[in-house]
Amino acid sequence: MRELTYYVGQSLDGFIAGPAGQADFYLFEGDHQQAINESYPETVPTAWRDAAGISGPPKQFDTVLMGRGTYEAGVATGAPSPYSHLRQFVVSRSMTASPHEDVELISGDALARVRELKAEDGLGIWLCGGGGLAEELLPEIDQIVVKIHPVIARAGVPLFTGEFAPARFHLADSRVFGSGVALMTYRTF
Repeated sequence: MRELTYYVGQSLDGFIAGPAGQADFYLFEGDHQQAINESYPETVPTAWRDAAGISGPPKQFDTVLMGRGTYEAGVATGAPSPYSHLRQFVVSRSMTASPHEDVELISGDALARVRELKAEDGLGIWLCGGGGLAEELLPEIDQIVVKIHPVIARAGVPLFTGEFAPARFHLADSRVFGSGVALMTYRTF
């Protein structure tokens, strides 16, 4: 069975994006970037793969799930198919049709669809964002890989939304880079 991994960047105060979906406050340069690109090359958007020197097949994930806000942030940069090297899904109850021929729309029960995807053969499934979608899919998240950037955002999109309901994970791996970025991997019990 495939695993669902919530792989995302976050600020020290727990925000994955600014109030308007901004992510430009993260550190994109430093000793962490090459190491992360080597471990998770498929998470680099298609338009940036050549410039980052990334080619070849995926290592961790062959499927990506995005909430509408995360998808639209990619579209704003001119990328209507941001991860064309992966099987792409956008989860939205407000969209009425697939936004691009390479992107499948999930407008119904996202949790049921993720369970179907996990039962298929293949590599892992990457939950790219956002916090509301992560909250909805939490029962199926097997692993959280978070890049903690040494910055305080003060407001924005939280890692998870929702009511107080603790869910335990255990630390499976950690790595801290000279840039101050910490790569933390947590798994379900």
